[in-house]
Amino acid sequence: MSTGGTGRTVREVTRTLLRELGLTTVFGNPGTTEIPFLTDWPGDFRYVLGLQESVVVAMADGYAQSARRPVLVNLHSAGGVGHGLGQIFTAFRNRTPMIVLAGQQVRSLMPEDPFLGASSATEFPRPYVKWSCEPARAQDVPAALARAFHIATQHPQGPVFVSVPADDWNAEAPEIEARPRIRGFSADPEAVRELADALAASRTPALVAGPAVDGDAAVGELVELAERLNAGVWASPMSSRCSFPEDHPLFLGFLDPERNSLARALSGHDLVVVLGAPAFTYHVHRGEAELELPPLYVVSDDEQILARAPIGVGVRATAKLVLRQLLDTVTPGERSAPEPRPRPSSPPATTPVSPAYVFATLAELLPPNALVVEETPSQRGALHDHLPIRATDAGFLTVASGTLGYGLPAAVGAAIGRPDRRVVAVLGDGSSMYAIQALWTAAREQLPITFVILDNSQYAAVSILGEGAEKLPGVELGGLDFTALATGMSCAARLATTPEGVKSALAEAIDADGPNLVQVRVDPDPPKLY
Repeated sequence: MSTGGTGRTVREVTRTLLRELGLTTVFGNPGTTEIPFLTDWPGDFRYVLGLQESVVVAMADGYAQSARRPVLVNLHSAGGVGHGLGQIFTAFRNRTPMIVLAGQQVRSLMPEDPFLGASSATEFPRPYVKWSCEPARAQDVPAALARAFHIATQHPQGPVFVSVPADDWNAEAPEIEARPRIRGFSADPEAVRELADALAASRTPALVAGPAVDGDAAVGELVELAERLNAGVWASPMSSRCSFPEDHPLFLGFLDPERNSLARALSGHDLVVVLGAPAFTYHVHRGEAELELPPLYVVSDDEQILARAPIGVGVRATAKLVLRQLLDTVTPGERSAPEPRPRPSSPPATTPVSPAYVFATLAELLPPNALVVEETPSQRGALHDHLPIRATDAGFLTVASGTLGYGLPAAVGAAIGRPDRRVVAVLGDGSSMYAIQALWTAAREQLPITFVILDNSQYAAVSILGEGAEKLPGVELGGLDFTALATGMSCAARLATTPEGVKSALAEAIDADGPNLVQVRVDPDPPKLY
């Protein structure tokens, strides 16, 4: 609710609002149109500087994901927002509660298409924001930010965009009351009863755990439901989070983002319940599935996911509340547990080092509450096999969109969001170079992060999915000295080329204070995907 003018400026009223909303950690890269917002920066606010806008957005995304709280990003007008758009797209796919606050030229210059002016500011980030606004009047800025907060944090969560002309911050504004976040919602009771009846009648049910389960801090409830049902649990294709502990005996593995492989994996079940994910996300097309999918229930808070599902019964609800409803309704069954997932044998210690060996070594060295951030598109299978995620609270973050450049800065944001935990980022050489300057922020903030860069001197995922294509240009890298890049930004670094070197370098980096980078020269022969 707004009241009459008090003589306070838009800047002052906004800062009070941001304090009340818990948005005092701001990620940004400033320009001249942001000076009025940043002037007289308050001592109780934290400004995390990134050296390019896409890096800033990815850092903020990692912070919001790890801390499970909304985040404010401050970007420069026009071109600065353009730099950040790739990671805004990622934030949209990651369902990140993010407010992107962008500068704009002063209102009096806008009719003349000024330098640094964004002529259609609200159109630029669409369609990958939930809401986009440039307030009609200066005094409307605090109310627009309050609205942005409520849209970004409502399920399904996602980024929003607010453009503010530079001279608005000094105008007078009315006070505005901060209202609490709008909570999640439960499912229709009749839909829950129908789903519970279907589970009771099933002999071989399966649960498919999507990223929204961990996003809603509901992994414990999913584990309890799976154990009550003796149901096997699959990870949804391309899941950006770990929503079920991968060392649990009921965990069956990872569904591939390809129709035939996925249908074969689910063929042994007579009922499949997909929780917090689409049914399904596919990456490659190798023809239509030869097997029909079992009967499906798709449980999601996103009406678009439910509308797009080509088969199955949709149930709309947020993950934690629907799982609690099911736990109040479902009774233990007499069915036998599925056969445990076979674990692969330990990878051999060879030179060149295999990525599997690096992951297995990390699994031995990581503390139990470590948070793993991943961006190794060509090595995801080896990671699944040899680095099981056991944490049930934001133990794993990766990119949902496929846009490279997320992992390294996201690890920086994750470490700021969860200062009580060790963060380990496992990255490809190609993806690291999209956002290498985030190492500077890690060093400046002295964050406890271990960056592990698997250097195979190529964009291997392109080579793999080329599937026999000859003379593919643009895939060979090589000659990248990540230790020099890291030390040049005041981040400690080590190079490892042998199994013994990998083990000692990783152990030293994980035990060290502050950020450390380990560059590992790995076998360049890429494995098959899917």
